[in-house]
Amino acid sequence: MSAVPAPSKTVVSTGVQSFALSFIAAFVDTCGFVGLFGLFTAHVTGNFVLIGAQLIHHEGDVLGKLLSLPVFMLAVTCAVLLAHRLKQRSGNVLATLLAVQAAWLGLTVLASYLLPPPASGGDTSAILIGMAAVFAMGVQNATMRIALPALPPTTVMTGNVTQVVIDAVGLLAGEGDEEARKGMRARLHKMWPGIAAFFLGAAGGALGYLFFGFRSLALPAIVCLALAMTSGTRD
Repeated sequence: MSAVPAPSKTVVSTGVQSFALSFIAAFVDTCGFVGLFGLFTAHVTGNFVLIGAQLIHHEGDVLGKLLSLPVFMLAVTCAVLLAHRLKQRSGNVLATLLAVQAAWLGLTVLASYLLPPPASGGDTSAILIGMAAVFAMGVQNATMRIALPALPPTTVMTGNVTQVVIDAVGLLAGEGDEEARKGMRARLHKMWPGIAAFFLGAAGGALGYLFFGFRSLALPAIVCLALAMTSGTRD
């Protein structure tokens, strides 16, 4: 009889995972938005709002924003196929997907070394750097659904902030019975690290680009790799 593979054991807590991934998403999205002339790399649907605005004001290039959605979808597709293959072989899905994301963030940094600084959103360098970052964040979005479905979203905070406010008001107003209030406290405890990390990541992405340009994306790449390494042990 063949041995049953031991279950994966994650070293870090879900709170640390939520904090780290939210920090990464905000850092990359803000750095990309500042340096790539308004391109969202994590919240790609926001690019369509900007496309609509640019069609009215006739300002900026839209090619990168148009390409972001198909590239994002390609990244999600690749992550899903890889996850299915890993599950068939009893591989560590979470650690592998995080390592893939870290690699694409590393490619983004490498591209910034090899290519001239973008002068506009339609430059070849802007397209290549931007699509590498979009692919990385597409992998993160897929990872959240495939391997970390119990965690709150890490790339978009609107829903998280809404839920936190609803639960905070409910607790202050004394709504519901003890069981309901316990659920509110549990959601608050689960969501606040991600919201705090998203704020820090946004500030870090802006300052990182100001002082180091796209090379500052080495920081979220390292954080992502560290998260992958601590998600790869086994009993």
